[in-house]
Amino acid sequence: MFLQQIINGLTLGSIYALIALGYTLVYGILLLINFAHSEIFMIGAYFGYLALLILAKNATIASSPAFLLFAAMASAMILTGLLGMLVEFAAYRPLRKASRLAPLISAIGVSIFLQNLMMILAGPESKPFPEIFPARAYNLTANATISSLQIFIMITSLVLMAVLNIFISKTKIGKAMRATSQDMETSRLMGIDVNLIISLTFFIGAALGGAAGVLNGMYYGSIKYNMGFIPGVKAFTAAVLGGIGDVRGAMLGGFMLGILECFGAGYISSQYKDVFAFIILIIVLVFRPQGLFGQKAITKV
Repeated sequence: MFLQQIINGLTLGSIYALIALGYTLVYGILLLINFAHSEIFMIGAYFGYLALLILAKNATIASSPAFLLFAAMASAMILTGLLGMLVEFAAYRPLRKASRLAPLISAIGVSIFLQNLMMILAGPESKPFPEIFPARAYNLTANATISSLQIFIMITSLVLMAVLNIFISKTKIGKAMRATSQDMETSRLMGIDVNLIISLTFFIGAALGGAAGVLNGMYYGSIKYNMGFIPGVKAFTAAVLGGIGDVRGAMLGGFMLGILECFGAGYISSQYKDVFAFIILIIVLVFRPQGLFGQKAITKV
């Protein structure tokens, strides 16, 4: 039972961590909670769904599950990345110099708009997500199993997070992102194209959300127009838990939240599994608002 909950928690945590990275990347640069990110996660699942339906019509492509999987993930990441850039350009950039409340209200408006748009385009009913490859179960102990799908989700998430970490810490663009996060005006004076960096940040965060949407659809086997709300809240909780604005904190926070949720569902009650995220969020905000791995901001006067 214990090992099984760990496995389930790491699987869920992998998805939460990918979504949480979108929140923390945007907050790290603009100090903005992008509430539309949960709907981008949902739309990413639909992009992957459509890519699979289109590609499956080709018998040659359909016979290669690996290529189907790669195409679905790549399509979802690229299209949601472009959508994230569009949202930033249309809804956030004009309000960059406004009070901090204005972009927050805009984010909520974009979230409502995208959710209702998908309800109109895709319909209110759930859609079965295509099964790309048969999930095989492997017995670890008498009471614990792990499926090939769970292994794929965890490995894919870890690879994406590792690539992101290397990109931010080792590349020139990553260094420009960190510089913009620390001081936007000074970065602009040093020759950094701040608007481009912010757009790229939205692209990366949205692309990771799109990948998480495809993985979520594969894991649960269905997608729906309002599927982004609860995972979005949980991923936001993971970002706060780890220390919002801290990339590694968001990763660890996602895994921690997934494990805590599965233990709560397994040992207390599965009916209240969504409540645990809110309880954790309240506890963190009350006792350690900077998160477990964040640092208190010091204002110099």
